[in-house]
Amino acid sequence: MTGMSGAGRSKAASTLQDQGWYVVDNMPPQMLHELVAMAGQGGYLRIAAVIDVRGGAFFEDVESVIDRLRQDGVRVRVLFLESDDDTLVARFEEVRRPHPLQEDGTLLEGIREERQVLSDVRDRADVVIDTSPFSVHDFAERLIAEFGDSTPRGLQVNVLSFGFKHGIPGDAEFIADVRFLDNPHWVPELKPHTGLDTEVADFVLKSDGAEEFLQVYVEALKIALRGYRAHDKHFVSVAVGCTGGRHRSVAIAEAMGRQLQESGYDTRVRHRDTSPE
Repeated sequence: MTGMSGAGRSKAASTLQDQGWYVVDNMPPQMLHELVAMAGQGGYLRIAAVIDVRGGAFFEDVESVIDRLRQDGVRVRVLFLESDDDTLVARFEEVRRPHPLQEDGTLLEGIREERQVLSDVRDRADVVIDTSPFSVHDFAERLIAEFGDSTPRGLQVNVLSFGFKHGIPGDAEFIADVRFLDNPHWVPELKPHTGLDTEVADFVLKSDGAEEFLQVYVEALKIALRGYRAHDKHFVSVAVGCTGGRHRSVAIAEAMGRQLQESGYDTRVRHRDTSPE
């Protein structure tokens, strides 16, 4: 388990520990082989090792160590946690702690340096979770869905609305662009509202192409979701975006969530960018 400082590694570690994982924090990756051997002798079948840039030069070997573990037949899954810059800045300012790579620079400079250092590891991660839009409870649910106990369970689908101008969610398997629909932003009586309001939702869903898009997109999702179920994947994220994330994406995400729920999928709908700027 690795990722950006402030993205929720400590919360992830405690959540997995509650799920029965043997958790080791801030561990040099070079010690993973010994940890796996010792844990196996002790009867621990699920190990979570938190590895991050606090390890300094030790962190540089993380990819080669993971490759060797896999060659030895150990099932390894790499979890990468991230958040957008604004969220990370807010979290660090809240706890009044410096970033581990900040040194004499600014907080934002430290965050951006860490993002660069971790870019290769992120690209190779098996699971990437952007914790920016999650509450603590929702984040724990997301982890449990992906890494909880082995009890058979269904597939959870998270539908998230967002605005492209605020950035694309980093952990979405699917991204639906609904900027082709008529925009309520340009209708004075609708602009102050969001896609959660009936008048805005009706306007969006009656736009040319909206109904057809929803029907085709949801049917395509069902094909993919059946495949994910067959491969024992427990969580899938679908991001629906418009320009600002307040009107079209919200209305379509709500409608998409209803249709998936009616088709038997455990579906959660969230909205990232509905707050007025």
